Amino acid sequence: MERWLLSMFTHCKADFEVLLVDNSGDARMAGWLQTRAAERLRLVTLDPPLGFSTAVNAGIQAAAGEVIVLFDPGVELTGDAISPLLEALEDPTVVVAGPFGLRGKGTLKEFEEDAGPDVDAIEGYCMAFRRSDASAVDGFDPKFKFYRIADIEFSFRLRDRGGRAVAIAGLPLRKHEHRLWEATAPDERDRLSRRNLYRFLDRWGKREDLLTGPRTEPQ
Repeated sequence: MERWLLSMFTHCKADFEVLLVDNSGDARMAGWLQTRAAERLRLVTLDPPLGFSTAVNAGIQAAAGEVIVLFDPGVELTGDAISPLLEALEDPTVVVAGPFGLRGKGTLKEFEEDAGPDVDAIEGYCMAFRRSDASAVDGFDPKFKFYRIADIEFSFRLRDRGGRAVAIAGLPLRKHEHRLWEATAPDERDRLSRRNLYRFLDRWGKREDLLTGPRTEPQ
């Protein structure tokens, strides 16, 4: 968390506010966050802890800016990664943007990383969207208590209104280990991931019209 926070204050060139959502239920984490209180930094604490999507929605509701950039704390900025995301959202056809794009492998049951620019979804490690668009689709689906696939489902919610998901290549940031993934037993990770996939397919399983289609390579 501290690595991400320091990188954000060091490299972000845009006018911004950092909103931290503490969904840990850990008194030590809460205490650490309180000591980091600073100008342009606010803390939202969920007590008792709630699911991933509910925590994200709490941040969306509390945010003051027109554009929200959702980060996983395992991401580190190594330069100004924010300005290109804001520029992408200046295009009214773009509803979500980020460095890590996903494209369905000809099916809604399996996705793979894709450099874009047009993709089916943006991974939640870093995703930018307008607060008004998020509110219009009621944010993330609160049934997704575990984080996996919640970002894909949210991307589809946004795109279902006619917008595009765009991957921005070459942003100066680095992914470190995902602590929740590492802290969850492999069998439990698989169980929770499958449950979320079934939730996703229950709503979107017949919406192959939302797939961007196979990549066309230049001749």
